[in-house]
Amino acid sequence: MTDGDLDAVVAVAATAFPDHPESRACFAERLALSPTTCLALADDEKPARGYLIAYPWPFGEIPPLDTLIGALPAGCDTLYLHDLALAPEAIGHGLTRPAIDTLMARATGHARIALVSVNGSVPFWQRHGFAVVESPDLTTKLRSYGPDARYMVRQL
Repeated sequence: MTDGDLDAVVAVAATAFPDHPESRACFAERLALSPTTCLALADDEKPARGYLIAYPWPFGEIPPLDTLIGALPAGCDTLYLHDLALAPEAIGHGLTRPAIDTLMARATGHARIALVSVNGSVPFWQRHGFAVVESPDLTTKLRSYGPDARYMVRQL
């Protein structure tokens, strides 16, 4: 992903996550903080038709939505997959598997990848090796994401 992809990323996010809007500034900050784990998803068409944003974050913690974080916490052994989203017309074009594989290859030095599953996506993430982690602390943190939100982890 580059700064030139951010307008497309914002447009895809608005469609994919209408109940969890995030500003262009948040996407730009995440890209600046962890450029090797932020990916624009495209096939033969431009602009990007999807994106994946991930960055180091403490295990069991969920970064705030639509909030600038300023800096990445030091010493994190977890890579947090903040978003994976596709424009509706890009679904089914084989863009997600290569993005997840690329993220796995770039996750060197991390023990796991964690994410919050929303919009009924638990089965999708399970197919990619993620498992739901249940805990009372996480249940409280997940409330703002909706009733079907689940914290999921893939050990590396």
